[in-house]
Amino acid sequence: MTALILNLSPTIELTDEQFFQLCQNNRDLRLERTAEGELIIMPPTGWESGNRNSRLTQRLGNWADADGTGLAFDSSTGFKLPNGANRSPDASWISRERLEALNPDPASFLPLAPDFAVELRSASDSLKTVQQKMQEYIDNGVRLGWLIDPQNQQVEIYRPGQDVEVLQSPTSLSGEDVLPGFILDLAQILS
Repeated sequence: MTALILNLSPTIELTDEQFFQLCQNNRDLRLERTAEGELIIMPPTGWESGNRNSRLTQRLGNWADADGTGLAFDSSTGFKLPNGANRSPDASWISRERLEALNPDPASFLPLAPDFAVELRSASDSLKTVQQKMQEYIDNGVRLGWLIDPQNQQVEIYRPGQDVEVLQSPTSLSGEDVLPGFILDLAQILS
């Protein structure tokens, strides 16, 4: 099952508040919005992808709790990117410093790009579509991004101003200078 894309423009131009309310009124749907205003309805994942994503989010959250310099988020968190898109990475992290400087409404989408974003490709995801989403994150201020692709047993690492680095069958990933000390063991995520 693939994502359903609705092109509402120019018939309907949703404001940020209307899109937020649409998401609140349809909590059983995973909704995103592109910078062009297309509405993306994403299907639930299979159990294997759900388990992998749970492990990924758990490990990032555990590290964030121990580190204390920022907050980790799961795939239900919405971000309003600078280009106007509303996205929900599978896992993400933002420094406390950035959050405190912004002081955002905790009941709404975060009006910024996270410092770190991860997409875990599920069996129904088009690789090209997820790669474009990762590039969109980087173009909007994400400092480090990982595209974990179990189907191809590889990870693509995205960094601003650099070519995408592709790792074949890595056993772990480093959070580099964005998440100092975070090492993600991929044994139960990539395999």
